[in-house]
Amino acid sequence: MNTKNKYWIIAGALNLLTFILHLIGGQLDLVNPMIESSLSLDKSAQLVGAWNMVTIILLATSFVLLAAGVGKKYSTNTEMIKFVGYLNLSFCLPFIVAGLYYGLFVPQWVFFLPIGVLTMVGLKKKQGLELVGK
Repeated sequence: MNTKNKYWIIAGALNLLTFILHLIGGQLDLVNPMIESSLSLDKSAQLVGAWNMVTIILLATSFVLLAAGVGKKYSTNTEMIKFVGYLNLSFCLPFIVAGLYYGLFVPQWVFFLPIGVLTMVGLKKKQGLELVGK
């Protein structure tokens, strides 16, 4: 039974919004100033590489959540969806820890938390529907 999962659709849309904000806002606010700083070229290149790896992960997980949410590809692969949910929840931790350590509000975790929670709620709803169907 391939039905739409509104929780995954919302999580995927939020993930896509996070991707766009990361891509544009992060480039302007963090990456460009870092490149223009006195940081060595090899360190800048490594940080830009890591930055772009995160960008790719955000885009890929957006696709997975949206495709699963509309009942297409990946909707039956609950292990992959669970991994995406846990991945987003774990993305909260470095920002929360860094914020506490430095005494700052580092808001990035606010984007990842609802994606992770909605993904997991969508899993629970899907599992509930599968139990009812049996």
